[in-house]
Amino acid sequence: MASNGIVRSRVIKIGNSQGVRIPKLLLEQANLGEEVELEVGPERIIIRPAQRARQGWDEAFRAMAAAQVDELLDADTTALTVWDEEEWEW
Repeated sequence: MASNGIVRSRVIKIGNSQGVRIPKLLLEQANLGEEVELEVGPERIIIRPAQRARQGWDEAFRAMAAAQVDELLDADTTALTVWDEEEWEW
């Protein structure tokens, strides 16, 4: 690895796509895991570990329980619609 932390790699053809080989040492240092997210920016592609669905929910629920918070966060989306008021039969 270069002393400035920059490693050169080539864009290579992989089937109908293209890819970049990332040295194992860089992957280990970045702790990316098996699945990543890619984000495009001006003249760059950002690679980061993929977020798991509902990641952090357990901690958030514990904090809400400790603070005794028990309110709907989407209360405005639970309002009745015209269909609910006029069409729905109970």
